[in-house]
Amino acid sequence: MQITIIIPTYNEAENLPKLVSALFMLPLEISVLIVDDNSPDGTGRVAEELAAAYPGRLTVLHRPGKQGLRSAYLEGFRMALQGGAEAIAQMDADFSHDPQTLVAMAERLSACDVVLGSRYVPGGSLDERWSPWRRALSAFGNFYARTILGLPLRDVTTGFRLWRRETLLAMPLERIRANGYIFLVEMAYLAHCLDFRFGEVPIHFAERRAGKSKMSLRIQVEAALRVWQVWWGYRDLRRLGRAGRA
Repeated sequence: MQITIIIPTYNEAENLPKLVSALFMLPLEISVLIVDDNSPDGTGRVAEELAAAYPGRLTVLHRPGKQGLRSAYLEGFRMALQGGAEAIAQMDADFSHDPQTLVAMAERLSACDVVLGSRYVPGGSLDERWSPWRRALSAFGNFYARTILGLPLRDVTTGFRLWRRETLLAMPLERIRANGYIFLVEMAYLAHCLDFRFGEVPIHFAERRAGKSKMSLRIQVEAALRVWQVWWGYRDLRRLGRAGRA
């Protein structure tokens, strides 16, 4: 299975070389697509150096500025699909997602349409350095979103995902409007409304090794409010799904 890994970056110059090296050591057929939003720390330049070091295996998409997670991934999906990827992964650049877990996710994909790296299934865990407040906020955010949307998943906000090519091709990605981290919830909900099969593989979510976190309380509160917009936006697909199962 040829897997293209999409990694959006903004100020990840310190993490990127180590992450790319770890990915190419995996026993998988992997290519990497870096989507950089004109990082002021030189991440784009570092990515080009890596592309030269791994010819044919690493591609860089340079964008003029910060345009958000949604457009980064949607542009990345289009490029990966056009490039013939059989499966497409989403992951962060900061080592919060262990590259080694991709092996288990690829194995699980044989029986699913999309596999999530989950912090909240048995065996999953959060960095022990997280404060009780941050742990509670993350757990509540997942409970809140999956309850409102009726998602049969434990971790709906995870950014570590592996999709089948056919799954992404069958999804009307042009309908997705959410940006930021609620984009991840909307992607999962759209796949659920279309009755795609999910798998969840336990992960340990580690604190970033270097750089500054882009998550804030404001972002998380905004995401919670936008869950209702996601629910309302796919009422037609919910009706179609119920009719098809009747």
